[in-house]
Amino acid sequence: MLTLDPSRLAGLAIPIGTGWLLGACMEARGKQDLWIRQKPEVLEVLREQAIIQSAESSNRIEGVTVAANRLRPLLIGRARPRDRSEEELAGYRAALDWIFSRKNRIAVTPDVIRRLHVLAQGGSSGDAGEWKKRDNQIVEILPGGERSLRFVPVSARKTPAAVEMLCRGYRVASGEERVPPLLIVATFVLDLLCIHPFGDGNGRVSRLATSLLLESQGFQVARYISLERLIEDSKEEYYRVLKLCSQGWHEGKNEIMPWWNYFLSTLRGAYKEFEHQVESVEARPAKSDLVRQTVLGQVEPFTLADMAAQLPAASSQLIKKVLAEMKKAGQTRLAGRGRGARWEVIR
Repeated sequence: MLTLDPSRLAGLAIPIGTGWLLGACMEARGKQDLWIRQKPEVLEVLREQAIIQSAESSNRIEGVTVAANRLRPLLIGRARPRDRSEEELAGYRAALDWIFSRKNRIAVTPDVIRRLHVLAQGGSSGDAGEWKKRDNQIVEILPGGERSLRFVPVSARKTPAAVEMLCRGYRVASGEERVPPLLIVATFVLDLLCIHPFGDGNGRVSRLATSLLLESQGFQVARYISLERLIEDSKEEYYRVLKLCSQGWHEGKNEIMPWWNYFLSTLRGAYKEFEHQVESVEARPAKSDLVRQTVLGQVEPFTLADMAAQLPAASSQLIKKVLAEMKKAGQTRLAGRGRGARWEVIR
């Protein structure tokens, strides 16, 4: 039974903590236009970095990875994919492009969800854009390697009707204005994950749907800060809350508040990072300043590889150049040589 029932949601009492998170996100949305206008040259760098991190993290959560030296050519340089994994990363980039290039708000329909799946799958897999044909299960791999059944989604036979009902519920809830839009978006994503409408790629579609719906409600932070990276960084909490809030879902007795709190906390964290990035760097050159700011934020010794992982939009040559300048200025020091060399910030 869908959680996205306007009557059910409107009757829930929102705890103080959840209300505070909701208010913080709304306040950030009110400030985002100022941040966007403040330093457009910084936004270009953040956009590039967010694209790389979003495509990499969302696919890596599902076990799909590519070589680090292929990320920039594939996602920024538009290199031709060499294998299935690269097709899926390039497809995710195409899906983000489609989401963020929309001029008008997109009506939430099953066809839109299927389109996201086609794009996320790279458009070439046999079941791209098709509802699952067999019943599926969500299985958890325990620390010892054992497999545990976590959740049984909607059956394949009932999936098309369930997605149709979910999309209709979203449109009705949005039109009635009885429930805050952010909570409607969060609930839609939870229900979509519980339906699990595709044979593969459900997690990626849910994250793309998150960006799409946030964008349609005026929350533009996903353009500049990777929500997928923040989810990957909190992956254990993400799966814990998802498991908790899916229990009793079929009977309409599942909890929703922990999921709302996780969703709002992630969005608030993205806005805090966005504000920090925009207000902490000098106007020009934006990319060098972002590298410098990231270096100064390091607490422990780090390698060039560590910096490259945190700054996928910056070339290794630029990172080396900035580190050399900071070393000359007495801000950093280098210990060791070769691959084992480690940098440290001088406090």
